Amino acid sequence: MKTDLRVALVGNPNTGKSTLFNTLTGLNQKIGNFPGVTIDKKTGYCTLPDGRTAEIIDLPGTYSLYPKSQDESIVFSILADKANPLTPDLVVVIIDATNLKRNLLLYTQVADLKIPVIIALNMMDLARKSSIEINIDFFAKKLGVPVVPLSARKGEGIEKLKEAITFANKIALQSESIDIEVIAPELIAKISNEFNIENPYYALQLAHQHETIKFISASESDRIEELEHEFSFHSQKAQGKETIARYNFINELLYDTVKIPETAKDETVSNKIDKVLTHRVFGLFIFLGILLFMFQSIFAWSAYPMELIADAFVWVQNALHSLLPPGPLTGLVVDGVIGGLSGVMVFIPQIAILFAFISILEDTGYMSRVTFMMDKLMRKVGLNGKSVVPLIGGFACAVPSIMSTRTIENWKDRMITIMVTPLVTCSARLPIYTLLIALVVPHRNVWWIFNMQGLALTGMYIFSLISAVVVAFVFKLILKGRERGYFIMELPVYRMPRWHNVAYSMYERSKAFVVQAGKVIIAISVILWVLASYGPGDRFARIEQKYSQPQYRHQLTPDERVKAINSEKLENSYAGVLGHVIEPVIRPLGFDWKIGIALITSFAAREVFVGTMATIYSVEGSAEKMETVQKKMKSAKDPQTGQPVFSLAVAFSLMMFYAFAMQCASTVAVVYRETKNWRWPAVQFAYMTVLAYAASFIAYHLLK
Repeated sequence: MKTDLRVALVGNPNTGKSTLFNTLTGLNQKIGNFPGVTIDKKTGYCTLPDGRTAEIIDLPGTYSLYPKSQDESIVFSILADKANPLTPDLVVVIIDATNLKRNLLLYTQVADLKIPVIIALNMMDLARKSSIEINIDFFAKKLGVPVVPLSARKGEGIEKLKEAITFANKIALQSESIDIEVIAPELIAKISNEFNIENPYYALQLAHQHETIKFISASESDRIEELEHEFSFHSQKAQGKETIARYNFINELLYDTVKIPETAKDETVSNKIDKVLTHRVFGLFIFLGILLFMFQSIFAWSAYPMELIADAFVWVQNALHSLLPPGPLTGLVVDGVIGGLSGVMVFIPQIAILFAFISILEDTGYMSRVTFMMDKLMRKVGLNGKSVVPLIGGFACAVPSIMSTRTIENWKDRMITIMVTPLVTCSARLPIYTLLIALVVPHRNVWWIFNMQGLALTGMYIFSLISAVVVAFVFKLILKGRERGYFIMELPVYRMPRWHNVAYSMYERSKAFVVQAGKVIIAISVILWVLASYGPGDRFARIEQKYSQPQYRHQLTPDERVKAINSEKLENSYAGVLGHVIEPVIRPLGFDWKIGIALITSFAAREVFVGTMATIYSVEGSAEKMETVQKKMKSAKDPQTGQPVFSLAVAFSLMMFYAFAMQCASTVAVVYRETKNWRWPAVQFAYMTVLAYAASFIAYHLLK
């Protein structure tokens, strides 16, 4: 899209930057990667009051221009490198009006790079609620930049911000915050002279960051290193001196422009709530209680819509079988594609409810408290509090969670987090767990309020977290690293969730799950239907000939005869042959050849297991009697023993297998992308497969 202006959004974490980005761009946004790195780049487009189009870039949240992680290093690179195609014409610095002192540190650094700047003074509604008075005009005059008060959550002040962007200066006119040159006068002068740099703060930043920024050549970096030694430059001392000077400026600014009542300085409501929710004993039990409520709700609230979806698919399959002529094409569409899709689409309500809960926990600020509470435990197993964010995020999907480990500065902590995050139960496992639990766990309450199926699901999620912690401890003993990890996190104030955001998040994440899973399932269902509908040699012809004999015509009803033919054809098909080849390996786990086929196909994605079982039983079943995948699996019998195929032992053996198995091609790909070495995904795949087989073997033989 052709744009007239490029605007970068910069701010501390928890200042509402992403909310403002979403409000400005709406649905007109996309996610890619910054050039040369694997960090997410969110860009969007906004129509300005004068009709021009502005490209909005949402830069990663950072507390200062001195990076402590790969995400934060992007901010300085984009703002300072004039040759970068993403360098903005204008920077909007988002500042939390209730926490001006801390937020203004980043502003003063950005302003000193001499890029045109606008301040978006966000969360003004909360500032007014706390009786914080800000003289906006005087504040803007002292800084020499436009200041726009707004509340991104409520949509207040957005149009004024668009107007400020429209009429923003093309040159930087902001006031000087501190005298940069006194920090390292000789070094700054020398770098400025040799590298033809006019901005002293830019020269100082090169002295600090020349080893990590990519727009400086190796020879230039070496020369800056020589100059540092020549003038005895100490980076940390210089940063400390600069930070003190900046806070002196900020204190004077706030003294003149902001009035904070004494009552606002007292203990806040959030702090009072935190005394309970983050209590070192009660806090953990409250978190477990919230998890229990979540998974009870997933079973209870989804039952009716799931039943409607399942019945709708059965109706469609029956209707198509009656309308379309018998033949391979009808079988492919009805039993292959629709049968496979039905197995996963029926779980959309449960996926949506899970994502709604996760969105609420994030929006209220409680998810940050969970990471804070878990920090102490994480350190004992070789991680830190920042590792909890990917682990909790793993409830939704391991792929973005592994990408979020970039904020972990310590190499060892980051690698351990990447290696154990796939153990956390993701949304792709939810259809498998709920299907198997519904087959073998009674749908009744204990102690009046707790549903047994909900308790079983909660147990699987808690088990996954415990497994991740235990495996992390093992990796702590194996991996060697000298860096010390640390955990600094700002806890945002508690807020009511924005229900439209929750609904939007639930819709977008559910849609992404359906689209991603649907593509894989359709492809695999088509391949699987072909493999299950055709066999080597003349096996199918001999089966037809066998059941055309008089004794079968007299002994079996037409429906029983069709089912027997389809069952034998499936066993002698290409898929059946493949299943029988691997059956000796998986038989000790309680799995038959049909489950073996599902294990193979689900290496692409875990949720394909359900679609595969739906396709297999659709191919095997009778066209006159279409049933849901759950009913088909519940009625399946072992031909040798006559017992149900999916007994308690087999169901829990399968759940243990999927609790540990690395059956997700996307996760393998993202681990390689983040580590830049195939060794790590290979080790991860190997150890998870061994754990899956061992856990499944133990579960089956304990319960059979």
